Amino acid sequence: MAAKYYAPHGGLPGQDQLLTDRAIFTEAYAVIPKGTMRDITTSFLPGWDGTRLWVIARPMSGFAETFSQYIMEVQPGGGSDAPESDPEAEGVLFVVEGEATLSVGGETYVLRPGGYAYLPPASDWTLHNRSDAPVCFHWIRKAYEPAPGLDAPEVLILNEQDIAPTPMPGTEGKWATTRFVDPADLRHDMHVTIVTLEPGAVIPFLETHVMEHGLYVIEGKGAYRLNNDWVEVEAGDFMWLRAFCPQACYAGGPGNFRYLLYKDVNRHMALRPRGR
Repeated sequence: MAAKYYAPHGGLPGQDQLLTDRAIFTEAYAVIPKGTMRDITTSFLPGWDGTRLWVIARPMSGFAETFSQYIMEVQPGGGSDAPESDPEAEGVLFVVEGEATLSVGGETYVLRPGGYAYLPPASDWTLHNRSDAPVCFHWIRKAYEPAPGLDAPEVLILNEQDIAPTPMPGTEGKWATTRFVDPADLRHDMHVTIVTLEPGAVIPFLETHVMEHGLYVIEGKGAYRLNNDWVEVEAGDFMWLRAFCPQACYAGGPGNFRYLLYKDVNRHMALRPRGR
């Protein structure tokens, strides 16, 4: 069965709707529910035609420190010949709806739902929507951190549906991770994976670790423990978890609970501000 991926479509709630929602912003974590992905919360980027986006994470005081994350919506005929303005930025694209035509390194690829692209710094890539329907994809950006003796990674073009998930030990496959990058490849300083928990599966302890997280729920629902709170989340919700924020979860069913996960990895901890 083909994988499912949630994609926002904007719009506005009716004037008869209650003002209450599930948005939460704390020093340890944030929850940006799907109900906030409305027309009036979109942004636009120079150099992108026929495109709007929801910015769901950006480096700022008291929020994300290592990455930004956009949900891009590109209309037919839209796109960009110069999408990335920062030559030090690496990126990951993950398509949840429609088709994107990506050109990089002299090759052209069509990314469909489940399509993943890793784009190292200064890749000189372009992206266009040459189909007759909108395309929606996540764009995760990070300032690449070089490491002595290691080259930057090469371009990767993959699709989730071609990758066998890796079960977590002792879970009988009820909790598994789809890995687009070999965890032993230390050239990579970030991992973007897909975590799948079957109905009733759990992360059975409070993970408390140095990796910052961005989690976007692409399917299903679950109950997530974030610091001192239990929060219900569902497809379309985004969570930001600060480094060392305690975390665990239950998959709520009736279907799988799945999320796109960002984390920073494989580098020394910075002891002074970047660039000093």
